[in-house]
Amino acid sequence: MAATQRSWLQRIQNGQITVDGRVVNDPNIILSAGSELVYHRLPWKEPDVPYLLEVLYEDDDLIALNKPSGLQVLPGGLFQQRTVLNQLQWRASKQSSSLSSQASHPVPVHRLGRGTSGILLCAKTKLAKTCIAGYFADKTSVIDADSTVMELSQRKILKIYRALVPGIVDEDKPIGIVRYPGVAKGLYVASPSGKPALSKVDVLERDVQRNCTLVQVEIQSGRPHQIRIHLAFLGHPLLGDPLYVAGGQPKSFDFEFADGTFAQDGGYERPVNPVPGDCGYYLHAYQLFLSHPTTNEVIKITAPLPSVLKTREEGREVDKSVGSERIRGIQIDSLP
Repeated sequence: MAATQRSWLQRIQNGQITVDGRVVNDPNIILSAGSELVYHRLPWKEPDVPYLLEVLYEDDDLIALNKPSGLQVLPGGLFQQRTVLNQLQWRASKQSSSLSSQASHPVPVHRLGRGTSGILLCAKTKLAKTCIAGYFADKTSVIDADSTVMELSQRKILKIYRALVPGIVDEDKPIGIVRYPGVAKGLYVASPSGKPALSKVDVLERDVQRNCTLVQVEIQSGRPHQIRIHLAFLGHPLLGDPLYVAGGQPKSFDFEFADGTFAQDGGYERPVNPVPGDCGYYLHAYQLFLSHPTTNEVIKITAPLPSVLKTREEGREVDKSVGSERIRGIQIDSLP
């Protein structure tokens, strides 16, 4: 029996499914046209996550946050409330309580993996959201097999990451989607039939004693999990990555085993194999260069580096470049 079918049978047995207000007991019930089927999800306590968000830059159009590793950007799976989006909405409602109803409600304009830390750009207006979405779309659409990393003057947005790997080679690889247990829309992997993607990787420092290498990665395209997949494809998956292994593929494609228990998770099946949201790797969105959507001013935003992703020289220096060129960082209060 497929995991999805098993899930719904369990929910029917739990009395979580109603049709037109009546609890369903028969899994073979036939629905009539216009019937209303409702799934009553059981409550559960979401896993603990880091709540503290640092504001690196903010104006009337944009807000750039320093997202900690472990905090999910958008609701999904086990994380419905403890997300960046919910924190932004809570912050906006708190600020607008004494202001007009026209107060903005920021939304993320791109994603970072739950285990990735660093700069997350959010739009506070529809104009800014549309404009920045266009930046990302333009940056991705121009990639082809002969692409090289464009100069900053030729693009509207540039993202630079820091990562820790056990070695490095400079090469790119297309990224596609395959079916994978526990990931409803499929898992992104290195694939010759996938969409073109380009990453520029520079070695910053090799640590022979620890057998690892600190690298800086500039991405021109913006495919999901691009850096994790590219470095894994080259034979150097991120240090601590629980999902991707050498070759840019997942550790396992096993579809037979899934945890069928439903205790304390509201009916959400927890996959046994690693999934993209699992943490443990070292990847940080370090710098972002952006052409402001309304002023066209070039803004540089920098997120503080975790100590493990600093060079030896950086570790000895006091970092005076944290924040942005125009505003000092402040902190969002954690949710109650």
